[in-house]
Amino acid sequence: MALFSSLTPVFIAIICVLIGVIMKKTNGEKEKRDTKSKHPSRPWVDEDLKDGTDHPLEEEEGEEEWQGLEENVAHVPFTGERYSEAEMIKRSQTFYELLNKRRSVRFLSDEPVPREVIDNVIRTAGTSPSGAHTEPWTFVVVQDAHLKHKIREIVEEEEEINYKKRMGDRWVNDLKRLRTNWIKEYLDTAPYLILIFKQVYGRLPNGKKKTHYYNEISVSIACGILLAALQNAGLYTVTSTPLNCGPQLRELLQRPANEKLLLLLPVGYPKKDATVPALTRKPLEDIMVVM
Repeated sequence: MALFSSLTPVFIAIICVLIGVIMKKTNGEKEKRDTKSKHPSRPWVDEDLKDGTDHPLEEEEGEEEWQGLEENVAHVPFTGERYSEAEMIKRSQTFYELLNKRRSVRFLSDEPVPREVIDNVIRTAGTSPSGAHTEPWTFVVVQDAHLKHKIREIVEEEEEINYKKRMGDRWVNDLKRLRTNWIKEYLDTAPYLILIFKQVYGRLPNGKKKTHYYNEISVSIACGILLAALQNAGLYTVTSTPLNCGPQLRELLQRPANEKLLLLLPVGYPKKDATVPALTRKPLEDIMVVM
């Protein structure tokens, strides 16, 4: 009897532990079911495509710490171009007609493109505005055939997984009408690949991290200007976001950890037998609201 009395607390403790394990397992399974029911068709998203602006930097920074920027930037007189109303209308219409011809072209020729043109379109992209003028972009231009093929191998390997497992049925089905898949021949044939990296932070002279405000928005604007510059030069591309390839491509191209891959653009001329989907764009009344 004495032995039973001495063992009772042990039995009670064991029973409590077992109940706790069972409850934890039950709650975990319930959370999984709840999560699955809340997001049944949410597509998988690449970590590199998340904007780090809202995430505070290390505590060592301090909110009011000097960011390494000039305290007193000289301001100089500015006079912009001024056109007559008729010229403004003409120029805006001409520019719209030029950009309206822009199409995503997946069948690119290996015909050479002057390197100076690539330099100029990237210079043009570099005129983009950015948060606090931090210019948080890096444009990596790849023209080496071996390196382009390595990029293709990395992209196709991950894209096959994306299409089959990560993207979800809805996303894959929406792409069927465009006849896209994980085969990216244009990564070999295009004379240039331009990989655009967003710098999620910079470095101060003392080595500490420097905030890059609105880095993804800033780089996205630069990408838009780059697309317009390519169209203006008579070159074509397809906007490619190679999901889950960022870390591997960053390592391949020897880019630092603060750079995240945002966009990959194969650039060149269309093949003679190139085709594009017969798509239409929304009319003005569907995209503009005048208050």
